[in-house]
Amino acid sequence: MKRSMLPVALAATALALTACSSSGSSTKAAATPEPTAATYGCLTKAQAAKGSFALDAGTAGGTELDAYYQDSDAGGAKTALILSHQLSGSLCEWAPVFGEFTKAGYAVMAFTSEGDVTEGIKAAANRLKEKGVTSIALIGASKGAAASLVAAKLDSPLPIKAVVSLSSPDVYSQFNAALAVKSVKIPTYFAAEELDAPFNANAKALYEASVAEDKQLKLYPGGNHGAPLLKDGALPDVQAYLAKHAPAAG
Repeated sequence: MKRSMLPVALAATALALTACSSSGSSTKAAATPEPTAATYGCLTKAQAAKGSFALDAGTAGGTELDAYYQDSDAGGAKTALILSHQLSGSLCEWAPVFGEFTKAGYAVMAFTSEGDVTEGIKAAANRLKEKGVTSIALIGASKGAAASLVAAKLDSPLPIKAVVSLSSPDVYSQFNAALAVKSVKIPTYFAAEELDAPFNANAKALYEASVAEDKQLKLYPGGNHGAPLLKDGALPDVQAYLAKHAPAAG
């Protein structure tokens, strides 16, 4: 008489089911790891995780720009600084001073763009408005300074309270700073270093042509260019100017 194979088959099935249930997640597909936030070569991992993002800037050299946002140390900043870098630079130019500004109560937003920087500035202002910011100040280095001076005369999603121009040329490609300052009445701070020709002369010429309601010119010792001016002595002066015209409290 032939033995039935049914009990054997049932036992094998039970063993298989037991093995599957005991192995738990090992039989499931591994979870997709969270993408690592971009440090851009200058941010800490903690900074990147909290503030790195892709800024949708439309025509500003591509649809997405590398960007970084940091709220004030106290949180809920009402005034933000939009930081625009020089030619062939990046948002990393500003990394050494992010903390200096956020400690003073400002939010900061920096982005990397080799396209139309004014479009990047506008996109940054839109993003800041979504975060509850109510006013902005523009700080630019060289090409970014010229773009900031031009952006100050264009429509903005948020009121622009002040502009800080560090080593701006009088004209750079589509950014005609010399023309912009003849119509922009927003308070403007012009700075360059004494040995940084021709930008030292450009700063003087832009200052003289400016119709800003309150304008200031400062030439600092040395020959550095752009953002490094802040570490060469300009930072306290810039902070004082911002406190007067674009206070952190809004």
